[in-house]
Amino acid sequence: MKAGIHPTYEPATISCACGMKFETRTTVGDMKVDICSSCHPFFTGTQKIVDAEGRVERFKKKYAKTAQAKAKV
Repeated sequence: MKAGIHPTYEPATISCACGMKFETRTTVGDMKVDICSSCHPFFTGTQKIVDAEGRVERFKKKYAKTAQAKAKV
């Protein structure tokens, strides 16, 4: 690596809005984030599917037919 062209890579504290804090290394410095893996719905298991205009039901209905056809074979 060439000397003098790379940014400094230093320890930093990442703070979430939920209160979680963790240490990492970054070139930016300390950061504050809105959501982390401790409070994100996908990781906590509280994610809900937002059904816009019955799309989820249509999808399930459409592919239920193919699943039944495969089960008969």
